[in-house]
Amino acid sequence: MFSCLNCLLFVLLCSMRQGSCKAFLKEADSLVKTVGVSHLCSRCKNLSVSFWNSYWMLPSDVCGVNCFWEAAFRYDYMKTHPSEKMHLAVVACGERLEETVTMLRSAIIFSIKPLHFHIFAEDQLHESFKDILDEFPYEGKVNYTLYPITFPSESAAEWKKLFKPCASQRLFLPLILKNVDSLLYVDTDILFLRPVDDIWSFLGKFNSTQIAAMAPEHEEPRIGWYNRFARHPYYGVTGINSGVMLMNMTRIRRKYFKNDMTPVRLQWGEILMPLLKKYKLNITWGDQDLLNIMFFHNPESLYVFPCQWNYRPDHCIYGSNCRTAEEEGIFILHGNRGVYHDDKQPTFRAVYEAIKNYSFGDDLVHSLLQPLERELQKTTHTYCGRVYKVFIKQLTKSIRDLYARRSKGR
Repeated sequence: MFSCLNCLLFVLLCSMRQGSCKAFLKEADSLVKTVGVSHLCSRCKNLSVSFWNSYWMLPSDVCGVNCFWEAAFRYDYMKTHPSEKMHLAVVACGERLEETVTMLRSAIIFSIKPLHFHIFAEDQLHESFKDILDEFPYEGKVNYTLYPITFPSESAAEWKKLFKPCASQRLFLPLILKNVDSLLYVDTDILFLRPVDDIWSFLGKFNSTQIAAMAPEHEEPRIGWYNRFARHPYYGVTGINSGVMLMNMTRIRRKYFKNDMTPVRLQWGEILMPLLKKYKLNITWGDQDLLNIMFFHNPESLYVFPCQWNYRPDHCIYGSNCRTAEEEGIFILHGNRGVYHDDKQPTFRAVYEAIKNYSFGDDLVHSLLQPLERELQKTTHTYCGRVYKVFIKQLTKSIRDLYARRSKGR
């Protein structure tokens, strides 16, 4: 998000010259880099127009001069100067330290733009996270912030006992991370097999009504859980899975949601507790069920990405049913049901162990890809093992692309 100085400088440039304001974008950018900002921000709020919010959605006092021109300036600038930092959030409790660190490692290996990790964890895990992350050899590319697990004080007990102790923390991220415009939330059991940049780019594909992106819970209705067992509304044919959730948080905070509790539309912070009170006896998967209910009533607000962006055991344990993964490989692996830590799905466990044991800086082909392929070939007695090549197809491409970028950078 640009500072208020951009707004002020752009308006000043346009007022002093004739012709199209676009012609002066480069000049304005140069001035932004060379002029101090602290004494020039009085005319525009620092909560200004973001790339994701059109000028007509703004309060009248956001920009003190002309929000239309500021919006135009920002839009053009952001198209040519993409965000320099991606924000990724995870919630870790109990025995999830190692799993979370492995997920973070997978995010770092291939990503291009800098990452900022927002780690919500129980207090006793903070020192361990700090000790491990401070040793990561990517200073400048990776930053992190540790947060305690927090819920609204008047209802903390109810939220803590919903599904798993920390799971519903994700529902409150738009309210806690007030200065974060967009965020990728992932469960601890996620592994990135291609750059985070690629799923982050879906933000640019949102239309004017979409505020979040998730993948379907199932591809095959015959084995779907929601369409067979749910006792509450859910999105689409088979529901959505919240293990990988891309959010335009600015839009989420501003939206008024349709609901089945009142004819009045409610904002994010107003709707969560009433939803829990109404459906708490009918929901099995906790916060994911609440998100399904919310997007059932507001389907225009969800962008749905394909199954290879959230590939789970259900996509192969009964036979392969994620066609896009068969064609392009798995982009993001989601090892739910604890499959990274038992012998029920050795294909998933092999990928997890390979990334966990990889040492930063080692050759990715010889230290990661080749040992992993050998392990995957041992799993062909399982349904997932029979399609083991989808587990390395995209990983192979990601490694090749990474080495190509490094060669160009020399």
